[in-house]
Amino acid sequence: MNPRSTVRIAGHPVHPMIVPFVIASYMGAFLADLIYKGTYDPFWANAAFWLIAGGIIASAVAATIGLIDFLFEPAIRDISAAWWHLGGNIVMSLVSVLDWVLRYEVGPEAGSRAYVWLSLAVALLLVFNGWQGGQLVYKYRVGVQD
Repeated sequence: MNPRSTVRIAGHPVHPMIVPFVIASYMGAFLADLIYKGTYDPFWANAAFWLIAGGIIASAVAATIGLIDFLFEPAIRDISAAWWHLGGNIVMSLVSVLDWVLRYEVGPEAGSRAYVWLSLAVALLLVFNGWQGGQLVYKYRVGVQD
């Protein structure tokens, strides 16, 4: 039997329902930073600032659900990809909170100029974490009903 997701709606795992909001928010923030760098239009700096905030909120929801799955399904904890996924997401969340706090202190425009490298780091962590999450689903069949 495949490892089961603890948090489900009608048998469907909830964690992967929330993750696209995290990806869209953080990747959107990185793209907004890049556009700001090319245009210096303050709209894009503000967009990056608020997209990071939205990513932090979506991450908190996804992380809570993912942690419940991790803690309450022993078979998930036996998979090394689950540990990498968890660790990578913790690092990504901490970097995102740091990025938002620094931008809050200096303002969105100065933040987009100074901290674009943090949104790049988050984008790269998203790729790694997504790959690990994909391993959990496609290789180890976590949350998949056969």
